Amino acid sequence: MATGPDLATLREILGFVPSMISESNTHKALADACKQLGLPTPVSEGSKYERARSSFLALPDVGLPQLAERVLVYEHLDVRTRNGIQDVLWAAAHPLPISKRVRREIARDLDLEYLVHGARRFEALLDSLWVLDDNPFAALLNDGSNLRTRIHRHVFDNPGDWSTEELFESLGVFEASDRRFSLFLEGMTSADVVPDEAAQRHIATTMNRHLRTESVELREAGTDGGYPVFFLVSTKTATSKRPKNIVFASRSKPDIRIVDAVNNDIEIVGNAEDVLVYDRPLGADGVRWRDLQVWWKETRNLRSDAEAKSTLYKRLRSSLPAESPPQRLLYDLYHELFGTAVYDLPALLPEVWLHWDPKTVRMRGVQAMLRFRMDFLMLLPHGLRVVLEVDGMHHYARNGHPDPARYAGNMRADRELKLSGYEVFRFGSVELQDRHQARETLRHFFTDLFRSAGVEVSPLPA
Repeated sequence: MATGPDLATLREILGFVPSMISESNTHKALADACKQLGLPTPVSEGSKYERARSSFLALPDVGLPQLAERVLVYEHLDVRTRNGIQDVLWAAAHPLPISKRVRREIARDLDLEYLVHGARRFEALLDSLWVLDDNPFAALLNDGSNLRTRIHRHVFDNPGDWSTEELFESLGVFEASDRRFSLFLEGMTSADVVPDEAAQRHIATTMNRHLRTESVELREAGTDGGYPVFFLVSTKTATSKRPKNIVFASRSKPDIRIVDAVNNDIEIVGNAEDVLVYDRPLGADGVRWRDLQVWWKETRNLRSDAEAKSTLYKRLRSSLPAESPPQRLLYDLYHELFGTAVYDLPALLPEVWLHWDPKTVRMRGVQAMLRFRMDFLMLLPHGLRVVLEVDGMHHYARNGHPDPARYAGNMRADRELKLSGYEVFRFGSVELQDRHQARETLRHFFTDLFRSAGVEVSPLPA
């Protein structure tokens, strides 16, 4: 999980922002332009550049990532600058590392014929990640030294001139950041670039022969328009596995039986309405509220999206324990903070059963699994699984007195979850008692979480 971007490097890269603001705005519009970017109010005296620079310098370091996200949508942003900003933000998410050796092996094994099913589509992918116009004066001099010109000549116009390795070398693929390289691999297997299922699978299979030596692979994670969608995932942990049944929103321990052990199909026996089971395939984006709402509407035969949204929200909230107001507040504030944007964001799944054992802890003994149920689970893109726990006094005390054994048990359970591929974040109940304080805490947390996970969302207002 992210430790935060390199803020010193980010401020250096964003040093062009004062010029960008001052060149495109009048003195009168300068303050509004700064506000739209999340910058402090500029001083009232001086040139436009001096005023804009004063605003930029007054921005605390913690505000730089939000500024960077806003700047990235600027339509006239230089491609090199765009890439520099992206690499700093992406590095904070600890992307899956892939060595230069494996990158070269992939390039040597890939045939460009499979990649270039259409010059326009392939060039669009290259433009989204690489600097093709590396010599902007080449067109004026007509000397053909611009990378875009060379790609057209040696890849599109004269197939076979360049090998895949030569193309990758020219693009800078072997030196690129891990996240940029991952996006390149995913892009080359997408139907947007290769609208041919057989070719998509051939490319993914070819890449996986080498990627698996690094404990990563391109895994099919759903479909888009009838074509497979591939995501790069780790094969070391649970993040590489695709959930089959998500048992959640339970008011009590469910009575479960396996109806097909070969296919791992389960059935809730008795009081089925006391627990929900989401059994649909996960797409590339994990489980979003939209996925949950569509499933709820169809399985409950509801007539409108509005009814599905309202009844699903109430059903999930009703599963939260009444004796834990902080847990309920976390659920309420997540939806309040993001409002209608929640529809496209990861669903906050409450009371999720991680382990299920037909026997009780008393019957199973001290070796029973430590954590049966999670307060909240979020299934994010790239196979990221995030567990949120709200800790009351019972997590570390017994009868009002500190209990080291209980605390140690919780820590052990966290270690087991992390080793299984889950990211665990704990909130003390005291953090979620005052609504205003809780709102600020959660605003910062979810903003940072989604940025590090590559989930697109507009910056939340302070």
